[in-house]
Amino acid sequence: MNRAVFLDRDGTLNREVNYLADPAQLELLPGVAEGLSRLAREQWLLCVVTNQSGVARGLVSEEALAEIHGRLREMLASEGAHLDWIGHCPHHPEHGPPDLRRACDCRKPEPGLLLRAAAELDIDLTRSWMVGDSARDLEAGRSAGCRSILVGTGNGAAPPEASEADGQESGLKAPDFLEAVDLILKDPAPPGRS
Repeated sequence: MNRAVFLDRDGTLNREVNYLADPAQLELLPGVAEGLSRLAREQWLLCVVTNQSGVARGLVSEEALAEIHGRLREMLASEGAHLDWIGHCPHHPEHGPPDLRRACDCRKPEPGLLLRAAAELDIDLTRSWMVGDSARDLEAGRSAGCRSILVGTGNGAAPPEASEADGQESGLKAPDFLEAVDLILKDPAPPGRS
């Protein structure tokens, strides 16, 4: 079975933009391409799992989202990096048309996107990591059986959310994506409870 690093998108890989709807607004954070390349060289699959409620809210279309993800892949490729899988949740429990306005298992903190990627790419979740900038990213990783790292970019630069309100540890912390990669590469062993 494969091992993977699951990646939040906004605030983790690219600069946080409120409801990113235009590929021209996409800006990679420093060190992201280098970090992804290092992980790929060590045989980690790289899977983006991103909440995109802007689709339900009518702020970004599925077509525009596909263009944004195409641009993300192009920008990474120009720096020698790649992504193996991109999954998004278009839903919101309170906003949008009926087919998108619902509670679902793919909106983080639910682990549905990680589970789907694991099924499609034969990933061993107990040997995998989740990297994100919010408590909901860490919870999705924990719920899927992964270890988690909070990066101090995007939402992670703000004071911590009530991530420990449920009595569980919030996971490891790193100031940025490259430091998160260092933590993963130093401790790639199967995790205990994170």
